Amino acid sequence: MLNGAEIVIECLKRENVEFIFGYPGGAVLPLYDALYKDGFPHILPKHEQAAAHAADAYARTTGRTGVCAATSGPGATNLITGIATAYMDSVPMVIITGQVIVPHIGRDSFQEADTSGITTPVTKHNYLVKDVAQLARTMKEAFFIAGSGRPGPVLVDIAKDVFVAAAEFEYPENVRLRGYSPLTAGDEEAVAALNSLLLASERPLFFIGGGVNLSDTSALMREIVDYTGVPTVTSLMGYGCVANDDPNFFGMIGMHGTYAGNLSTKAADLLIGCGVRFDDRVTGSLEDFASGAKIAHMDIDRAEINKNIVADLKIAGDLRWSLGSLLRRVRETPRPEWQRRLAPWRRRLETWQKEQPLSFTPRDNYVMPQAAVLELSRLADRDAILVTDVGQHQMWAAQFFAFKNPRSFVTSGGLGTMGFGLPAAIGAQVGNPGRQVVCVSGDGGFMMNCQELSTLADLDLPVKLFILNNRYLGMVAQWQRNFFGGRYACSHIPTKTDFVRLAEAMGVRGVRISDPGRLTETLRDALAYEGPVLTEIIIPEDEDVLPMVPAGARLDQMILGGLSR
Repeated sequence: MLNGAEIVIECLKRENVEFIFGYPGGAVLPLYDALYKDGFPHILPKHEQAAAHAADAYARTTGRTGVCAATSGPGATNLITGIATAYMDSVPMVIITGQVIVPHIGRDSFQEADTSGITTPVTKHNYLVKDVAQLARTMKEAFFIAGSGRPGPVLVDIAKDVFVAAAEFEYPENVRLRGYSPLTAGDEEAVAALNSLLLASERPLFFIGGGVNLSDTSALMREIVDYTGVPTVTSLMGYGCVANDDPNFFGMIGMHGTYAGNLSTKAADLLIGCGVRFDDRVTGSLEDFASGAKIAHMDIDRAEINKNIVADLKIAGDLRWSLGSLLRRVRETPRPEWQRRLAPWRRRLETWQKEQPLSFTPRDNYVMPQAAVLELSRLADRDAILVTDVGQHQMWAAQFFAFKNPRSFVTSGGLGTMGFGLPAAIGAQVGNPGRQVVCVSGDGGFMMNCQELSTLADLDLPVKLFILNNRYLGMVAQWQRNFFGGRYACSHIPTKTDFVRLAEAMGVRGVRISDPGRLTETLRDALAYEGPVLTEIIIPEDEDVLPMVPAGARLDQMILGGLSR
């Protein structure tokens, strides 16, 4: 016989969970007592939101299900932003929360919240466990649902008296859930039809999304692209699936996409979306997106197909099946034939790329943010993991960092969560102790979870944090500067906080740089430092992220320069 808390720990072991990120409190004290007795690895951040972001990044970089825990009421509600972040980006997580004892549920008891009700819109599924006999099966189902099909967060809310009640431990080998049958293989005829469309197309374009990263199908994607020579673009979440230096890769598309990438969507006659949602930040005007192309959509989630963009060819199924099937079919045509036929189209994109490459204008006596990211990319390890917060720095990182590997770019895409960067870097480093983790943040996002510098120091994690400080909420200010008459309503933050001294007070080495002549030396020293280090980089206050597609415009209606200066 085991009590409920011990059952939870045994379930974690059966699922080969390495770490649990969490914060203790009244309703989960029995669980934490069991963790203590067992010696189960636990990472303690300084805020529950940070626990969720850390578990999220652990999952994104390792491919394993991240696990976090918190107590009832405010502990659980503090997790919600992190849960919603993971939900929007389809990240597998199991979240364990405590609940008041069963007789007190629904009575507005101390630290009671309807956690399952609150989280229903932002979880793939959730549970409220009121019977210890159901606990082991519930945990098995939670891990199965989180990691199968389209991944996502699953919450298990456990009443405190369930943690102390006893039951025989029986962990099911498999579960079958009525109404839940994750899609694997689909219609082979649809893949055959896609191959036929490719053979007939003069200007095909692959559009890669986060689903390729999540399904670990980057190798298949790279083989198809290399064999056929089909030009390829990405969403923010698809970076790393095809290396930036691949000659067939033309960057990100969307609001801050590349010139060649955005124009290619307008000129293509066949656009193949692989694991993408066709989010509004990517498509611009829905009516005008890829208006001259037939659309093929490959996705594991049938609900995404035709949700935003109507597809001419629908291929529902796991990308491990569909991309594998497509690779076998394209190989039936000799590689030189593919390359010869598509060479004129590829040269067209190369011409656009040369006409308007990603660039910036240096300014005297300022470290330019783009230059800082370029130099970071050059100096960082080849297998480094880049983590960002959300804002202008996120877009500069996406534009100017040379991504080489899948699961190497960690950022909040769908929800756009400020405060994500630092705790996510902790999760990435915990999950990848042998790899270099670089975090690029802005001064606004950093302050939202700056307390996690203390966690970095406590764990002695060698995360390298770089803050691009322009004294503004940069992306908000960019919009205000260009579309709201330069009225910086609450976006100017000339804080008196000294980031370097703050870092040092929390046990992290702090460095500041404002001289562009010292950029390389400072970055190299920070990256070589054995422990955690924060480098504050002073950048211009009014630098814009370009190109930029105004809200509601077509992707070919990019603003390329001259926005604010």
